[in-house]
Amino acid sequence: MKHVKFGIKENHIFIMATMALIVLLYGYGSIAFAGFFSTQVFLNLFIDNAYLIIVATGLAFVIITGGIDLSVGALVAFISMVSASLLEAGVNGYLVMALSLLIGIAFGAFQGYFIYRFDLHPWIVTLAGMFLARGASFLISTDSIVITNDTYSAISQAKVYLIGDHYISIGAVVAIMVVAFAVYIAKWTRFGRNVYAIGGNVKSAALMGLPVKRTTILVYVFSGFCSALGGVVFTLYMLSGYGLHLLGMEMDAIAACVIGGILLTGGFGYLIGPTLGVMSMGIIQTIIMFQGTLSSWWTKIAVGFLLFVFILLQRLIVMKRRKRKVIRLKKVPSHVKVQSPSQSVSSEYK
Repeated sequence: MKHVKFGIKENHIFIMATMALIVLLYGYGSIAFAGFFSTQVFLNLFIDNAYLIIVATGLAFVIITGGIDLSVGALVAFISMVSASLLEAGVNGYLVMALSLLIGIAFGAFQGYFIYRFDLHPWIVTLAGMFLARGASFLISTDSIVITNDTYSAISQAKVYLIGDHYISIGAVVAIMVVAFAVYIAKWTRFGRNVYAIGGNVKSAALMGLPVKRTTILVYVFSGFCSALGGVVFTLYMLSGYGLHLLGMEMDAIAACVIGGILLTGGFGYLIGPTLGVMSMGIIQTIIMFQGTLSSWWTKIAVGFLLFVFILLQRLIVMKRRKRKVIRLKKVPSHVKVQSPSQSVSSEYK
């Protein structure tokens, strides 16, 4: 009789762990609070966090290449201010959205070019970008600008019905489309394969003839585009622009990537992961809202604890893979040249 073996691949452990966390949190909320187990409560996770899903998805590409983008939250706030001021001046709503996306693309290309051309650490360049975008927001106005544009108001109030009376917003639809597009280009395009190769080992990728410069710039362009798109969605959600919007939001996006299984050292991660990470954080926030007496800061405490757990999980699995590779290398004849076990994390996961 043939025995069928059941097991979980190590590559899927992070995603499985995040999905188990979502089931656990949602199950607890459903048992503890009346009305929590509701289709609309679940769909609200997408409505309330659409902008964060978009931004975290763009940021995931940067992290997979081994980089980081600290400017995403400031760029969202800057886009909200630009949009609000242009709409206040009477510019067409759709033209404002197009201009906002072009600003995000140009901003990302500028940062990506600096990082590659001058071999600067992404942390430094995007930190400067963060201050630049946040400061530029206050050049427009130091006060909050309320949006009364008819186009923005209509899109903000539009509902896409899914099941009966249950609905999601236009922003949530955009977020789902962005995630689907990101999953496609990461898995089935040459650009996606280049991103993982650069994240695994940039020197090896260059020796293989891969377009490191173009790919590096493009991931920051995509991150800038996603930040601008997230800014448009957030502006539709809030119907206002303010320079102090989303202070520290870049850390939420990074946390969503880590909880979703994106390796901070680059070279590994599934693009559905940031969405699952955002949902985990959203469920924690929803539980605290239903509880009613806890401060919203408990969300930060819970996310911090989860980050510790998932970073430890990442480290343990990487150490296990490297240990296994060292054992294999010892069995290879000495005259055969092989790659160092520390050279490529990406190849270990594929």
